[in-house]
Amino acid sequence: MPGHHIDSYRARVTTYEIRIAGHLDRRWTATFDGMTISRREDATTVLRGDVADQAALHGLLAQLRDTGLTLLSVAEAGDTMTAAVYERFGGPDVVHLAEVPRPHPAAGELLVRVRATTVSAADHRTRARDVPPGLLLPSSMVLGFFRPRRPVLGMDVAGDVVAAGEGVEGFAPGDAVVAMLGSRFGGHAEYAILKATDAVAAAPGSMPASEAVALVFGGITARAYLRQAAVEPGARVLVNGASGAVGTALVQLAKAAGAHVTGVSSAANHALVTSLGADRVIDYATHDFTADGSRYDVIADCVGNAPVARVQGSLEPGGAALLVAADLGALLAAPRQARRLGITVVTGPGAYRADDLEHVVALAERGAFRPVIDRTFPFEQIAEAHRLVDGGRKRGSIVVTIP
Repeated sequence: MPGHHIDSYRARVTTYEIRIAGHLDRRWTATFDGMTISRREDATTVLRGDVADQAALHGLLAQLRDTGLTLLSVAEAGDTMTAAVYERFGGPDVVHLAEVPRPHPAAGELLVRVRATTVSAADHRTRARDVPPGLLLPSSMVLGFFRPRRPVLGMDVAGDVVAAGEGVEGFAPGDAVVAMLGSRFGGHAEYAILKATDAVAAAPGSMPASEAVALVFGGITARAYLRQAAVEPGARVLVNGASGAVGTALVQLAKAAGAHVTGVSSAANHALVTSLGADRVIDYATHDFTADGSRYDVIADCVGNAPVARVQGSLEPGGAALLVAADLGALLAAPRQARRLGITVVTGPGAYRADDLEHVVALAERGAFRPVIDRTFPFEQIAEAHRLVDGGRKRGSIVVTIP
């Protein structure tokens, strides 16, 4: 984590729109790093981005003149941003881009310019109100009963700190970060607010934001569950649903901890799961892992079809069942089953912690953990990203880049 103490940068970010003649293509992105390039129907291009002060603005305009581009106008942009919003529950088509007020950091908060985010299973469940049986009422208290309480989804981000509120320590404007927003959501936007106490970590320097963001949702969730099971070297770990965002992370983290890992997935994903370090892979379509006599120290269920009642005969005495996906009945039965069977049953990740995310990033930096990305979509195609997640067959993460 960067070792900065913030006590001077307090000004709000100023966003400018600079209009030039002609159309620029994506090759200019690196030249005007940090600026959004939008080609308009009137044969002009608008550069939009944050400028720290007048000196920086003059430097940018000089750079434009040096490239021979014709400058048409310079104006301070409105205090808005583009976000993917949804005003009602439903399918992928309820998600659309809109201009919304841009947030500003309060005391103890960071404002991050989002470069990449993901569409996760949690986004799908929230948007479609597709929650496990028995959980509709309690989830509605958080998500909304008749319309969404949080119209901007997105639980994770990778981007750059652009402003910090009073009292923030550890991060400064310009720092590249990855972060887990959790149930507050808000990552599907050009800017996101983080609390300095959130699960936020310095981004791995070896990865672009579009890769680094794929470490977050699966990595921090898997780490939070495994930490509660205290996996030791030599432990036998089974991951049911080993090809999703959390499943691929569980395989890698368990392997990094020295465990013998068995992954359960479709046959089409066996090569992927093996490449992540699994010692054995089971095809769920042809083999019931609970019926072959094998026993495990830890069984992680990322699908929702392996509650304690099904897997208890496959657990070693004192073992652990990690219910990453479960319905209300399984969650309510967990404490009683844990006492009766003498096992550990983990029903949630607990509070997301920065040190868990830092652990994942550190493994990625040394090549012991890699992000698994199914597809990457540009921001304007975020509804298509939702559509792919709705299919329930994604491998790893679905990434959305925000220019």
